[in-house]
Amino acid sequence: MIRVGIVGGAGYTGGELLRILLNHPWAKIQFVHSRSQAGKKVTEVFTDLIGETDLVFRDDIPLDDVDVLFLSMGHGASQKLLSEQPELAQKKIIDLSQDFRVQSPENLPFVYGLPEANREAIRQADYVANPGCFATAIQLAYLPLAKKGMLKSDIHVTAVTGSTGAGQAPKTTTHYSWRNNNISVYKAFEHQHLNEIRNNLSAWMPQFNGQVLFVPMRGSFTRGILASVYTKVEQPIEFFEDLYRNYYETHPFVFVSEQSPDVKLVTNSNKALIHLEKHGDWLHIVSVIDNLLKGASGQAVQNMNLMFGTDETLGLLLKPSVF
Repeated sequence: MIRVGIVGGAGYTGGELLRILLNHPWAKIQFVHSRSQAGKKVTEVFTDLIGETDLVFRDDIPLDDVDVLFLSMGHGASQKLLSEQPELAQKKIIDLSQDFRVQSPENLPFVYGLPEANREAIRQADYVANPGCFATAIQLAYLPLAKKGMLKSDIHVTAVTGSTGAGQAPKTTTHYSWRNNNISVYKAFEHQHLNEIRNNLSAWMPQFNGQVLFVPMRGSFTRGILASVYTKVEQPIEFFEDLYRNYYETHPFVFVSEQSPDVKLVTNSNKALIHLEKHGDWLHIVSVIDNLLKGASGQAVQNMNLMFGTDETLGLLLKPSVF
């Protein structure tokens, strides 16, 4: 069994980690940490888990009985925690914040946890930085092109996310009366996930000198991300369909779809669906994921499976909720 500890387990990503790991055949949750909910039963916070667990939130981090720690806290908190409690680094760590996605301390060499790009490095890693949700959807859209050195022009992206992408803390823009029947642009051209996107592009295709022009949007739904990505190319559509299918053939969660996908085809699953079209000189790529699973907790468990040498899909063969 893989003995698991979850630090910061009271938010959306913590709740999804619990849901997946409670049904994972090789995982045993040893503790769930939350300062804000310490002493409460997990089922008081996550009522969808009633009947599935007797776990209680605690405010300490016991290390003796765990093999891996999931850090599921706000941005900046993981870095602070590991500097204050360096003994935590004795265990394998999967961090779901942005703290180590671009750079990490010399004594904590975090590997960027996008399995479709870094599977072998993740298998050897002790510390993994889980990608951002937007970054996952966007990078999967052009990853085969970058790995082949075929990105020749700017990458244009418009992507829309559900309200859970903003976290569990209530905000004006997640309030039902504002979000429902509404859509808006935010952080145009300066979203924080651009940092990891640009950093990885420079590693995957050092000669790329274009820009990633990203306009994120808030959507009137709960879960999911749809990214619309386009860039200039020369070859016919058949070339790219073969390229993408061959690249993702050995990756169990990414599928090239003949139809243009919607978010309900991936909601509640660890799938990513990719659809390709050619319009003149433009290759248009649609990428959809569930922001809480392939964009967060599902991908984190996928990384855990790789780190411990188990089947990559364990605990993650989940059917999407299309209706």
